Amino acid sequence: MTSIVDKRIVVTGGAGFLGRHLVKLLKTERCRHVFVPEFPQFDLTLPSDVERLFLAHRPEILIHLAAVVGGIGANRNHPGRFFYDNAIMGIQLLEAARRYNVEKAVVLGTICAYPKFTPVPFSEETLWYGYPEETNAPYGLAKKLLLVQCQAYREEYGMNAIYLLPVNLYGPGDNFDLQTSHVIPALIRKCVEAVAAGRDEIELWGDGSPTREFLYVEDAAEGIFLATKLYDKPAPVNLGSGMEISIRDLANKVAALTGFRGRIVWNTAEPNGQPRRCLDTSRAEREFGFRARTPFEAGLRKTVDWYLETRLARQRQPVLLPKDLGVPWLS
Repeated sequence: MTSIVDKRIVVTGGAGFLGRHLVKLLKTERCRHVFVPEFPQFDLTLPSDVERLFLAHRPEILIHLAAVVGGIGANRNHPGRFFYDNAIMGIQLLEAARRYNVEKAVVLGTICAYPKFTPVPFSEETLWYGYPEETNAPYGLAKKLLLVQCQAYREEYGMNAIYLLPVNLYGPGDNFDLQTSHVIPALIRKCVEAVAAGRDEIELWGDGSPTREFLYVEDAAEGIFLATKLYDKPAPVNLGSGMEISIRDLANKVAALTGFRGRIVWNTAEPNGQPRRCLDTSRAEREFGFRARTPFEAGLRKTVDWYLETRLARQRQPVLLPKDLGVPWLS
């Protein structure tokens, strides 16, 4: 068990979707020394910036959440960037953690590291049974390299590095940019915009048959927090909810919650992605007592409500005229 309240904790990606929730939880749990390196002050792909981070802040615990992520389209359009940036950030951070004698490193992997046809539910032992789904493979393999590094450094240097495999996350504060978002925020935005514009159909990729598992972001933050305190073993650990839903059923749920009553058109010329995703979450519960607490329907409703409220707030913002900006008004 690791006592973390008085430790110097660095959370990479702490300003991101998951990171904000984790940092909030750490502070709620009275962790007094939490630092979040933000871009561009710290570009974690650059060795000089990583060195400067460790020199300035001397972390005793490193929690590595930072990643270049996106949905199928983003992965397909940027396989090189998704491989390089994710691999090099993690490799450099873990090497610096070794050199600076960091007491514990917590590394977030990805469910995309699992083989394309992993037996369901995915157990950690099957992680090396095959090649990942092609559209996500560069990203998944880059993150998988970090598991090898964690275990190799533990074996040779005695480094306490643990590796967690979170399933697809969702919740308030997610990324709703259609070019880079994952499936839930993309569905929500498409449905809401269709309702607002009076459109009677939306287009979705694939045929709707793949299944996915989702973990509410606050639950994910709790899982990371518990693992940071309580887990010190080399074996990777899944973080998930243990549920499974098809993309078709998910689309129908989002449509109902957003008030979209139109037609969903499935573009089968675009990829489905991995056929099924559902995790065996028993190791997390057994090793550090983690079990997801947020029912999927409740979390989905909170996410939709957050997006609607945020969208409405943006629409209500006053438009600044030249006179409001101190610019002479020309009629």
